[in-house]
Amino acid sequence: MNEKLPLLVDSHAHLDGEKFAKDLDKTVERATANGISHILTIGCDLKSSAKSIAVAEKYENIFAAVGVHPHDATEIDADSLAQLRSMLTHPKVVALGEIGLDYYRDRSPRDIQRNAFRQQIRLAREVGKPIIVHDRDAHDEVIQILKEENAAATGGVLHCFSGDLKMAQQCLGLGFYLSFTGTITYPKNAETREIIKAIPIDKMLVETDCPYLSPQKFRGKRNEPAYVRYTAEKLAEVKGHTIEDVARITSRNCHDLFGFGSVDQSSKIAYQIRDSLYLNITNRCTNSCIFCAKFNNFVVKGHELKLDHEPSVAEVKQVIGDPTRYAEIVFCGYGEPLLRLDLIKEVSLWLKDQGVPVRINTDGQANLVHGRNILPELSGLVDAISISLNAADAENYHHLCRSTYGAQKSYQTVKDFIQQAGQYIPEVLATAVTYPGVDIAACEQVAKELGVKFRAREYNEVG
Repeated sequence: MNEKLPLLVDSHAHLDGEKFAKDLDKTVERATANGISHILTIGCDLKSSAKSIAVAEKYENIFAAVGVHPHDATEIDADSLAQLRSMLTHPKVVALGEIGLDYYRDRSPRDIQRNAFRQQIRLAREVGKPIIVHDRDAHDEVIQILKEENAAATGGVLHCFSGDLKMAQQCLGLGFYLSFTGTITYPKNAETREIIKAIPIDKMLVETDCPYLSPQKFRGKRNEPAYVRYTAEKLAEVKGHTIEDVARITSRNCHDLFGFGSVDQSSKIAYQIRDSLYLNITNRCTNSCIFCAKFNNFVVKGHELKLDHEPSVAEVKQVIGDPTRYAEIVFCGYGEPLLRLDLIKEVSLWLKDQGVPVRINTDGQANLVHGRNILPELSGLVDAISISLNAADAENYHHLCRSTYGAQKSYQTVKDFIQQAGQYIPEVLATAVTYPGVDIAACEQVAKELGVKFRAREYNEVG
């Protein structure tokens, strides 16, 4: 494997067919040489499912999914379901799929497609495996069936996502991932790229769907797992991330969904996103925000941020290494960084001596925590500060953020902190999360009245 390339997962391939029969070994070798750490090969009927298992047995880094595609929905009966149930016990079978609806080609009657889809979702729930969903020109019914069959209980992925933004949001609401293929590299596929911009990368996978849907560079030729890198590069471009970010995040997403691969524990304290280094110095917080993702998990952009202890100044410096490698150092973490004011001041002084910009992301309640105005202590050490406003009034603030200091006191403190910060810190930004029900326009008006810039942070966005 080429260790210099960021490692990617091809989350949806069809390696069992005739198009790979003559050079499967070479295909897998090329994938490995191009930094593809794992491949998931997908069954479309009983025969291809069995072949997919055989492929997975042959190669250590390949896993399998088994299922009956809507084109072959007439194959589903009690016997075939029993065979699938048996296949799903194989240690290298990690999902049930691909299953779903295809109203574009209609190779099976639609009522039979619906029945096969429903029965396989029920089987997935029975065995506790995620599902891989095929959807073509059947968006509304796919969502309807996923809801009616409680597919959220198993989770899964909409492979080769082709719906609109509304459907994407519905899928995310069900806890599903969305997977994208080489079609996002096609010049005329701007609509899908706009959807990618609008949804969190924390719920995305990349795939080839090989031998089909080659990226633009190889359009008209056979697709193969090595080419998933071109999809990942386009995803990085659209989201404004690096390819390293996309590789780390989508690989972690595959691990969380399918269970293969490993979790990198090395970035608990310092984690890179784009060209900034974020410091995770505490998981404690003065708020218990209802939109905070850490109540579900501690993963941010593929980084595991659950601390087993709060790091010392020496530890923080050690994990930073040479700070001049980064455009900025951000005290952020999965908690309120200004709870550790002394550490911030000492590390920031060290960073400033080396000419590295410092930013703090905070909830703005540090003056309550420390019983004094701490802003003068940050003067000359901090270049920018981002303060979570999150609401246009105290009542809504408390509903969203549930501060330990109560509604009126906490919200007024945050506003005062925002207004005063500009006296000591060159760049001050007030933010609000686009959580359902938050009046972003009203929040922006409050920020304007306080004399600072404003940014709306997309729900699920961190950084």
